[in-house]
Amino acid sequence: MAMSFDPFSQLDRIAQSVFDTSRQPRVMPVDLFREGDRYILNADLPGADPASVDVDVDGHLLTIRAVRSGAEREGARWLAQERPSGAYMRQFTIGDDVDPDGITATYDNGVLSVIIPVAERAKPRKISVESSGEHHAKAVSAG
Repeated sequence: MAMSFDPFSQLDRIAQSVFDTSRQPRVMPVDLFREGDRYILNADLPGADPASVDVDVDGHLLTIRAVRSGAEREGARWLAQERPSGAYMRQFTIGDDVDPDGITATYDNGVLSVIIPVAERAKPRKISVESSGEHHAKAVSAG
């Protein structure tokens, strides 16, 4: 039975503000897939302050952080306030088959895209097979 190896295992620690334990944890939905020689991670961060979006790799730990500021309206009478604000964080462990130095990220239209290239050593490669019998046969026929 073949097992597919996934170099990402999700720790899924969703940060919750120490001062705001009454509200639900802020969710950062992600899609993660492999396309050719790279992994692509897309995270929904609508309304996050672009300057707060941070992606870092420390050893085998990929961490995504962002902050969405709350709506401050002086004198407003709220009828609904469902859009969460505060700190967001997701962490993933990454395997040895990715190239941490080649990771790039963009934040556009509320979506963070992280491109994680597969390491050269982990790419499949063709091994040429030579037959020693051919060389031997040529040597014999040359005589």
